[in-house]
Amino acid sequence: MTLRQISSRDNHQYKLLRQLASSSQARRKQAKTLLDGVHLCQAWLQHRGQPELCVVGESASSRPEVSSILKECAALGADCVVLPDTLFAALSQVEQGVALMFVVSTPTNKPLASLNQSCVLIDAVQDPGNLGSILRTSAAAGIKQVICSEGSVFAWSPKVLRAGMGAHFQLDIVEHADLQQLINTSTVPVYATDSHAQKTIYQMNLTQPCAWLFGNEGQGISEPLLSCVTERLTIPQQAGVESLNVAAAAAVCLFEQKRQSLM
Repeated sequence: MTLRQISSRDNHQYKLLRQLASSSQARRKQAKTLLDGVHLCQAWLQHRGQPELCVVGESASSRPEVSSILKECAALGADCVVLPDTLFAALSQVEQGVALMFVVSTPTNKPLASLNQSCVLIDAVQDPGNLGSILRTSAAAGIKQVICSEGSVFAWSPKVLRAGMGAHFQLDIVEHADLQQLINTSTVPVYATDSHAQKTIYQMNLTQPCAWLFGNEGQGISEPLLSCVTERLTIPQQAGVESLNVAAAAAVCLFEQKRQSLM
């Protein structure tokens, strides 16, 4: 298998890669992103198939796990290029990782008309690690749809992708959604966590489809959205302890729903 070589920083394609690696604006404008590392690349091949471009560092190209990915990409007809290690290092945000990445087009979704299945609603969550963790938990709990409001971190940014560990490719992720309109027209109940609520998540019948609303790390869920939900629920915890991180709260809620569905 012959890999196309790029050896100059002035190469046009390399300049485009640098833009994708360094600029969220460029990723949104081009509707593309980078998957950095063997695990994410393997997950993409498994769930989505051919990448737009496969990029490998020179010293990594002979590693067995990379060679197998390169062969699969070639069989699918994907374009594959090899970079000197110094040029690859300027693209990667992963320290001491394996020098392999894919360029993929970020999925686009049509606006939703209503909520009709179990899903997760994200109200302005801004930390990439939190959103990535929520996406990973959602996929593990059997949720298929995650819907993000305007003001949420870009779901397909490299940091969110790394935190999601491949969960993105098993989910229908909708961004820039009007959550208030969706909640108002929902055909399933919508639950929000609220430390002041009287009813706990363990007192609810969660065996039927429902939507979960989780909010911003500092401000929580906005009041207009809270006023629209079916019910506010609390997660019991020790008195005097700060409320759970949003990703931890999401994990507790989603796996309680999963537990009840298995009973």
